[in-house]
Amino acid sequence: MQEKGLLIVLSGPSGVGKGTVRKELFSQHDTAFEYSVSATTRLPREGEQNGVDYFFKTREEFEEMIREDQLLEFAEFVGNYYGTPVEYVRETLDAGRDVFLEIEVQGASQVRKKFPEGLFIFLAPPSLSELENRIVTRGTETEDIIKGRMKAAREELEMMELYDYVVENDHVENAANRVKSIVVAEHCRRERVQHRYKKMLEVE
Repeated sequence: MQEKGLLIVLSGPSGVGKGTVRKELFSQHDTAFEYSVSATTRLPREGEQNGVDYFFKTREEFEEMIREDQLLEFAEFVGNYYGTPVEYVRETLDAGRDVFLEIEVQGASQVRKKFPEGLFIFLAPPSLSELENRIVTRGTETEDIIKGRMKAAREELEMMELYDYVVENDHVENAANRVKSIVVAEHCRRERVQHRYKKMLEVE
């Protein structure tokens, strides 16, 4: 029997560096995860590509996906929708490949309800002042949006208890390596592997 893949959910406050850690992970030659590209209604940032970083949608297109139940999760965050197309995720897990989601905290709580067997990792900032500095130095948000993101970040840090592991993003490469180590450990969890050994004992 084909062992199902592991759903890996990386989440955390806006500005904590989720995308940067994800890019570091996927730049490493031994990373074997399939990246599930999220859909969003926000405008692309410089260098972002449609279908690579996000599927960029209009608000009307996104709301059609909601009505058609085509999303594993979705959330509205600082005036924009974010969501995960469901079909790709299910097909990839059933094929035995790990799926990596990089999503907002609101979305992660929805996925937890639908995929309680998933691996939920919270990416935390070294401090709130460092988090604010990262958002400001992006240079892509107005002062009002920065205030909104910091207010949301405080609320999201309080939702840490919904996660299995916490990784501090003090240095991108270190954070990516910690995430990878957690995934290796999770694949060795007894509940995931003991059926193989039970079958071994049944063979005469």
